[in-house]
Amino acid sequence: MHTEIIAVGTEILLGQIVNTNTTFVARRLADLGIDVYYQTVVGDNQQRLTQAIEIASKRNDLVILMGGLGPTKDDLTKQTVAHFLGKNLVEDAAAMHKIISYYAASEKKMTVNNRLQAQYIAGSVPLKNETGFAVGEYYPNDNGCDFLLLPGPPSELKPMFANIAQPLLSKRYHNEHLLFSRVLRFFGIGESLLATKIEDLIDKQTNPTIAPYAKTSEVTLRLTASAVDEDEAKRILDDTEREICSRVGEYMYGYGDNNTLVEVVVKKLLKENLSITAAESLTAGAFQAALGNVPGVSHIFPGGFVTYANSAKSSLLDIPPAIIQKNGVVSEETAKWMARRSKEKMKTDIGISFTGVAGPDSLEGNEAGTVWIGLAFKGRPVRAKLYHFARQRSLVRERSVLTGLDWIRREAAK
Repeated sequence: MHTEIIAVGTEILLGQIVNTNTTFVARRLADLGIDVYYQTVVGDNQQRLTQAIEIASKRNDLVILMGGLGPTKDDLTKQTVAHFLGKNLVEDAAAMHKIISYYAASEKKMTVNNRLQAQYIAGSVPLKNETGFAVGEYYPNDNGCDFLLLPGPPSELKPMFANIAQPLLSKRYHNEHLLFSRVLRFFGIGESLLATKIEDLIDKQTNPTIAPYAKTSEVTLRLTASAVDEDEAKRILDDTEREICSRVGEYMYGYGDNNTLVEVVVKKLLKENLSITAAESLTAGAFQAALGNVPGVSHIFPGGFVTYANSAKSSLLDIPPAIIQKNGVVSEETAKWMARRSKEKMKTDIGISFTGVAGPDSLEGNEAGTVWIGLAFKGRPVRAKLYHFARQRSLVRERSVLTGLDWIRREAAK
């Protein structure tokens, strides 16, 4: 079954609003096993909207239009679809009563164009708007593709789709095979290298499909399996995940769309009852701020140090000035001292340090992006690693924090 989603609104084309509706609907359709083959955005122009509908109707079984159901002159969706189908608009009595009651209760004058919101295409199934006025509708077409019309405001679209349209579509387009997805999250490996290492799996496997996505400082893989039930899908996804992890498992840190690296690390430290502190120079407290955003972190994070100046490294961490004078602030020795001293002073199991050059200027002959991360981990030698990150100041800091978190994740897993 082929489906196309058409988002209607000049404000979307101009970038004035973010088109979150398409993402929401596409994901819900995937849960039903309904394939979305095309996504289109068109402005509030009847001629161009008609062209988009004509094209979509020829290549799909279902066309979903979002937006343009309101009372103003630029709300043209239902009128345009009705004209395309050769149908009239009829009025939904319940919706009209809701509109009239609202204006009566608010003592406002109702203009004639508000009646448009209660109208729907003859032959359609009207869909109640629980949070607004504009009626949605589903038009089953025996002579061509079906149409689903939804309001544009997300506060109206989401409940209408979830509570009314989705059950209707599920019944209408019952599919013996449903789609189940699993998201794998990776850090420390680029999209191109990850894709190369599993290229044969991406090319050959049709069930599940494997789709890589590059995000800020990380890569995700979305595995999507077609199966008759969740148990079968789990078996398919588990087999593929095992094969992927046999090649790049060291870089995988978690699952899901919202499961961040810092959340994974904090959860692991809480489970293992490992306390942590930090001494930060170039990151200026960003690592500790990331920890602080995770609920429950106070059980393992008593506090830490921001030692931007050399004098602060000496006064707060008791690092002998001779160490910094001899080795430099951007050095392996300084990073080790910072990590060890922070751990000792806060009496924690882990101490991590960050020192380097955020930029844009160089420091001690080191280019912007040069970073030393030190780690003092309970029962293990103190170590420090050298990294060279992109020279943009904000990215250097962000990458440093994430790299530190990933190092802790790996050490805690040993």
